[in-house]
Amino acid sequence: MKKIVSLSIVLFLVAALGISALFYFKDMQEPELALTPNGGFLGAETVFTLEANDLGTGIRTLTVTARQGDKTVTLLSTDTFEDPTHAVLNFTHSQAKFRNGQVVVTVDATDRSIYGFGAGNTASKSWTFELDTKKPMISVLSTQHNVSRGGVGCVAYTVNEDVSESGIRVGEEFFRGYKQANGQFLCFFTFPHYMEEKDFAPMLFATDLAGNTRKGSFYYHLINKPFRHDTINLSDGFLNAKMPQFEDDYPDAANQLERYLLVNRELRVKNRAAMHELGAKSESRPLWQGRFERLPNAANRAQFGDHRTYLYNGQEVDQQTHLGIDLASVQNAPIPAANSGKVVFTGFFGIYGETVVIDHGCGLMTLYAHMNEISVNVGDMVEKSQIIGNTGATGLAGGDHLHYGVFLSGVPVNPIEWWDATWIKNNITSRM
Repeated sequence: MKKIVSLSIVLFLVAALGISALFYFKDMQEPELALTPNGGFLGAETVFTLEANDLGTGIRTLTVTARQGDKTVTLLSTDTFEDPTHAVLNFTHSQAKFRNGQVVVTVDATDRSIYGFGAGNTASKSWTFELDTKKPMISVLSTQHNVSRGGVGCVAYTVNEDVSESGIRVGEEFFRGYKQANGQFLCFFTFPHYMEEKDFAPMLFATDLAGNTRKGSFYYHLINKPFRHDTINLSDGFLNAKMPQFEDDYPDAANQLERYLLVNRELRVKNRAAMHELGAKSESRPLWQGRFERLPNAANRAQFGDHRTYLYNGQEVDQQTHLGIDLASVQNAPIPAANSGKVVFTGFFGIYGETVVIDHGCGLMTLYAHMNEISVNVGDMVEKSQIIGNTGATGLAGGDHLHYGVFLSGVPVNPIEWWDATWIKNNITSRM
């Protein structure tokens, strides 16, 4: 009996030691650390994002220090986490008050493991940065900036250091500055057609590689031209003829009028958003030369900025703004490219029907809508006056014509200016 008891005790102790060893050695993996940014420049307002992962026992403590020379400052120290297995923390270096120069950021993380006689597993990782808190300097080279409502202005400027981004902000719109071969920047901007004069406050800015931003104004003169008003009568014949091409977009519309209103409102907005996306990818140098060509022997049927009221059975059902120029020539007329550039879109484009978009560089693009036939492909380089297709009545067109649009960084602008060689010379090419 004593031997049986002794054996049981031994087996119990062996089992206990085994279980203890299992827990002791269960988590020998140190935490994983990742820091964003993880190198390069730091600006005055840089925000770090630290990710610490420990899928075993979880993070116990985290400490972040920054060192410059003999000076070391604790930026973050915590033992409280919403999710100890995946801690995500943001912090800044502003409290360190370092001078410009090299800074080393070190993160120490310890998990909750009992390995190391309760000390846990510790990871330590360092990253080196170059602190730069000085804002870039912007020098505006151009002097006269006369811009009409819906029209375009051009600012030429230099920046005294490399930048991650620069340009002009007008309300919610951003017009990128494009660096040219001579080191200068060109930025085309517009007085948006929808904006009140009192709200127009263009701001030129430049952000350097460390994230420091300089902002400044520049001289400009506004020409606040009024736009026309127009009335469009919608007939059942028009709706029945045009709406079947949009049945896949709005299959649940109760009738053709409801479908038309969805197209005229919602799809129009989506088309504008798509033009913004195209505008953000424009070539950084001008691809065009001289004035832009107009569809030959064509009459103007609608102007840029026309405010349209839509009537159905004598009742107002919608209002929209026409943001191009409608040009009517003979049926199926050949369409020339307004200027040289790169084809960035071809195909069916919502309210515009069959469409071609050409990028002319520096955010400037032309749109050719309601086409019956397209004879170019995305990626093609086209020359001024090269035939790109033929007019038609696709999309929301009521008859055969070309809807011709000019866009700047995705914002519609008045095409008429770009048909005027004198205006282009005085306002654009003289700064290039």
